[in-house]
Amino acid sequence: MSPLPVADRPHRKYAMVSTFPPTACGIATFAAALSGGLIELGQDVGVVRVGGSRDAVNDLVEAHFNDADGALSSDAHTRLELADVVVVQHEYGIFPGRDGDSIVAALEAIARPTIVVAHTVLERPTPHQRSVLEGVARSADAVVVMTQAGRSRLCSRYDVDPVKVTVIPHGAAVSPTGGPGPDPRHPMLLTWGLLGPGKGIEWAIDALTLVKDLRPGPLYRIAGDTHPKVAELEGEAYRDMLARRALDRGVSAQVQFDAGYRGLDDLARMIAKSSIVVLPYDSPDQVTSGVLVDAIAAGRPVIATAFPHAVELLAGGAGIVVPRRDPVALATALRTVLTSPRLAESMSAEARRLAPSLAWSSVAGRYAALGEQLIKRRAPVSA
Repeated sequence: MSPLPVADRPHRKYAMVSTFPPTACGIATFAAALSGGLIELGQDVGVVRVGGSRDAVNDLVEAHFNDADGALSSDAHTRLELADVVVVQHEYGIFPGRDGDSIVAALEAIARPTIVVAHTVLERPTPHQRSVLEGVARSADAVVVMTQAGRSRLCSRYDVDPVKVTVIPHGAAVSPTGGPGPDPRHPMLLTWGLLGPGKGIEWAIDALTLVKDLRPGPLYRIAGDTHPKVAELEGEAYRDMLARRALDRGVSAQVQFDAGYRGLDDLARMIAKSSIVVLPYDSPDQVTSGVLVDAIAAGRPVIATAFPHAVELLAGGAGIVVPRRDPVALATALRTVLTSPRLAESMSAEARRLAPSLAWSSVAGRYAALGEQLIKRRAPVSA
């Protein structure tokens, strides 16, 4: 499915159902970037915001999902029915109800062509999680996953119509800055994003102890705030554990915590200066990773654990995939890249080759093409 040329693209109204900035979460960031890409293509976008304060201001937000019971309010329903295409970002934790099951009834109440973006496809779901995702897919006109691994898992392990399932890659929020790149005299390893258990940063700290002999020694920058939901329940326990671990392992001088929000330009500059982006995630269920896509779009070498998106996107040589929770394998990969400039450059070159297909303008064009297919499918057949 290729994007339609701009001249041939009809003007449409899209309704986005999602968390949305200033809410701090990956789904909100994704929805805002996709909305921006559609607007760049000349489309209209209105947002029905899920969660977050109703006082939070964003010019695109037109209505709010009913966060009390998940039923569509009359205002939200009206806004959705005025759209040509409705795009729903699906993640288990963002909608009301057990495993966010209220979204199933909400989808059934929407008469307009609907695209559901499945951000999580669990390998071993509970029976109820399976039921929710199957209900979502049944009620939608199309389901988008962002990797072939996600499509394979969804079609083989869930009762979902494969004809409905389309692969559209995750877009990249950042791009090469043209500014300063890595300084070989001060190599920097970088992990960024909202922090919390499952990020696997502790294994990267352990790996750092195994490359202490390298000269120059790398600095490991861990950028980002603690995930709001994690902070609400556990405070800064995860970050504090990482700091203690670095101190206990004798590498605290090489580990830098860089909390706080970064705008896209600032984030792009930080990524550009990194020698290697490290994604040591614990979970085997990560079928998509926006951080991985941003790293590739910025042309940086990546070392990642074997989560599905990394296995797929790095297969051409833009990075190295290592087993999860294996500091020795992670350290071996770090040593290999840090001591092999030609290898690092070849990884960067492959990342730069992949980057254009990950631009949000390109990704949004594919959503627009899918939307046109759904509209035509709904159109009455002339006599």
